[in-house]
Amino acid sequence: MATFLYKLGRLSFRRRHFVALIWVALLTLAGVGAASAPAAGNSSFSIPGTEAQKAFDLLEQRFPGTSADGATARVVFKAPSGEKMTDSGNKATVQDTVKELSDGSEVVRVTDPYQAKAVSKDGTIAYAQVSYKVSGMELDDAAKDALKDSAQDARTAGLTVEIGGDALQAVPHTGSSEVIGIAVAAVVLVITFGSLVAAGLPLLTALIGVGIGVSTITGLASALDLGSTTSTLAMMIGLAVGIDYALFIVSRYRAELAEGREREEAAGRAVGTAGSAVVFAGLTVVIALVGLSVVNIPMLTKMGIAAAGTVAVAVLIALTMIPALLGYAGRKVKPMGEKGKLLGRAKKQDEPGEQGRPAKPNLGTRWAGFVVRRPLAVLLLGVIGLGAAAVPATSLELGLPDDGSQPTSTTQRRAYDLLSEGFGPGFNGPLMVVVDAKNSDDPKEVFTETGDEIKKLKDVVTVTPAQPNKAGDTATITVIPGSQPSSVTTENLVHGIRDAGADIKADTDANVLVTGSTAMNIDVSEKLNDALVPYLVLVVGLAFLLLIVVFRSILVPLKAALGFLLSVMAALGAVVAVFQWGWLSGLMGVEQTGPVMSMMPIFMVGVVFGLAMDYEVFLVTRMREAYVHGEKPAQAVVTGFRHGARVVTAAAVIMMGVFAGFIGSSESMVKMIGFGLAIAVFFDAFIVRMAIVPAVLALLGRKAWWLPKWLDRALPNVDVEGEGLRATSGDDDGDRELVRV
Repeated sequence: MATFLYKLGRLSFRRRHFVALIWVALLTLAGVGAASAPAAGNSSFSIPGTEAQKAFDLLEQRFPGTSADGATARVVFKAPSGEKMTDSGNKATVQDTVKELSDGSEVVRVTDPYQAKAVSKDGTIAYAQVSYKVSGMELDDAAKDALKDSAQDARTAGLTVEIGGDALQAVPHTGSSEVIGIAVAAVVLVITFGSLVAAGLPLLTALIGVGIGVSTITGLASALDLGSTTSTLAMMIGLAVGIDYALFIVSRYRAELAEGREREEAAGRAVGTAGSAVVFAGLTVVIALVGLSVVNIPMLTKMGIAAAGTVAVAVLIALTMIPALLGYAGRKVKPMGEKGKLLGRAKKQDEPGEQGRPAKPNLGTRWAGFVVRRPLAVLLLGVIGLGAAAVPATSLELGLPDDGSQPTSTTQRRAYDLLSEGFGPGFNGPLMVVVDAKNSDDPKEVFTETGDEIKKLKDVVTVTPAQPNKAGDTATITVIPGSQPSSVTTENLVHGIRDAGADIKADTDANVLVTGSTAMNIDVSEKLNDALVPYLVLVVGLAFLLLIVVFRSILVPLKAALGFLLSVMAALGAVVAVFQWGWLSGLMGVEQTGPVMSMMPIFMVGVVFGLAMDYEVFLVTRMREAYVHGEKPAQAVVTGFRHGARVVTAAAVIMMGVFAGFIGSSESMVKMIGFGLAIAVFFDAFIVRMAIVPAVLALLGRKAWWLPKWLDRALPNVDVEGEGLRATSGDDDGDRELVRV
């Protein structure tokens, strides 16, 4: 592989005009496609195989035209102090509002609070429910404006009016902090390279890669039913890895220049060596993201595949466009240790210091030397520290966000609070029970029996009479719990209704299904929990096999996997502490604490594992390269840090900055993902890869690179160390002998 990539790097350097033209053309094509594509609607959220989804599908069949998946809005009214909603003036205002709301072309129906008995017991709060033909993201602006205007008219009349539900759902924005993440990356690159030109190359190629990836996703969003979160995730991961991969190759290019090689040869060698690490690091990220499809949640599958495609583009750009741009940059990109006018010139590592003394070893060399001398202490300190950070993860509670998790400044959150005040906390999470009595002898009796059985269960406040369809073989029953939607008590109630339904089926052959947003959230959480272990085995297993091929070792990939588990558990602990417990919530802009998003654990496992392997591959391949070229194990660790620590540190800081930028998103899911990934990169890069990894390798010595002979013969030789480049370029390193590992 190294030889092929070496030739690719030299070819891209020589044919830089052609390479640059191809990527600019692809970016233009993707941009035109995105601009001309139809606007994407709301991504359908289906969970195949769950009871809640089966009930939704049944409603579509038995209650045609009811738009079961259409948008809804709850217009909540509160009377002025000392008045009631039943007062004649307030009642007239509400009825005028209901009439005004009914005029919309996309409105299916509007319930009158006084006819539907939707007035609180104390008479101070009432609500009207508006049902639409289409989903919240597909609802046109005119319908949303009409909804807001009608509420404003009622406010003018003296009522407090708030709007809940998903009718006002909007595309999330990430805020200016996303730009701050890119600015952090730019500053770190300038400090690392000491040159605006060298620093600009990774940023330029990363932005082109993300532009191609996100534009392609936008262009296909309508055809493939992709949600807005899909492009946000692709941008987040694509930008981070795109900068990192380019950084690795530019850094190696400067190191090759420092050894006296011509620029074309240096570009070829940089792509042949660091490029090999980029390929395998990118493969681990792609495996982790594509592996999300095993969960069998379409939305998650699409997010993973789209982000994986953006990562693949980042790898290809790093391997081809970076050497092409290096050809354009010429002498403006300085050799390692020689900085431009921006930061002044620094001594190379082998240049003498004052009075002829050797130059002081860099920080990476000094740190690696410290770890090699005290490996056990460093290992224990790192493991104990990550273990302590992981403790909050033992209190992890999972759920999906609803209006109760919105900021208090939003009308959706204020409507949620008013409904809780007037009708109880469970009113915001009603359960819809669908009774399929098509195979029963007496459907009406079954409907009555089902309602009576549900009334006997704990935490049930209200059970509405059954509402049958025209055929009379299927009915819906609305159940109002006594607890809030995200509580364990409500979850127990859902399971209680399903258990009662199993008994009814045994007696009457009728199917009783529980659905609604609350039941759907519970089913999603359980499905994700059940899929976590198989997903972990699949992704870690495949990546483990891949790393065996890269490192030709059993213990090094095993250590990499165990270190990842430590960092991801510590990151989950941090997420629980901030988003569930409320630690530093004000600093992070978390206005409402609550359960952690259901897909967060499995998502972090996938993404963090792929990103963690970036640093593992780049750092440890330099150690292996030194070891197979004759250095002792401990010295190889130090050599790997001397060449790689600065680059890995810069890459980690950049990735943290990019991810942290998404904490400013208005979407709670994106905010949580941004924080979780940023803290996970910190734990993995600076504690696992920079401390635990060298400590373990120092303790293992030569055993770290052991591989059974039969397996060594069976594995393909991918030549990550670039040994094949010696013959290709005619280099001769003297008498240094290769070590067989």
